Amino acid sequence: MDTRSDEEIRRDLSYLFDKASQALAARMGTVLGELDMNVRDFCVLSKAASGERTQGELAELSLLDKTTMVVTLDHLEKAGLAQRTPSPVDRRARIVRTTEAGDAVLAEAGGVIDGLYAEVLGVLSGEQRTVLLDALLRLVTHDGPLSAVEPNPHAPRRKRSS
Repeated sequence: MDTRSDEEIRRDLSYLFDKASQALAARMGTVLGELDMNVRDFCVLSKAASGERTQGELAELSLLDKTTMVVTLDHLEKAGLAQRTPSPVDRRARIVRTTEAGDAVLAEAGGVIDGLYAEVLGVLSGEQRTVLLDALLRLVTHDGPLSAVEPNPHAPRRKRSS
């Protein structure tokens, strides 16, 4: 349990974002698990259902690396929830589409997630919700200061296995 004062926590922006993200992901995992789905599957399916996108575009939108995206799509295809087809404009790319079964699962999962979001945001007034969401959008979209993930030149490097 964090015993810091609200003022101390308020100054720890990274903690606030990380804690909120981890807690929300855990709660999403619990409710989606009841539908035999995980957060990554839901994330990818929901983005695939919103339009014809390539695997690479979905990876970027889902904040997944390409390898993880391939594994996720392999799983979704095997489950009959998504399909990949060659792009008509780039023979190297694959377009990802949801299947009818994927759309049905996504509709059920979307309802569950909407309920969870309403519960989480329900502790805020309508005005507080609007301010929070507008502020987050400003930070992470377009030219916001958190819109691009910059590589960390000081990040520890993994040792290559021999």
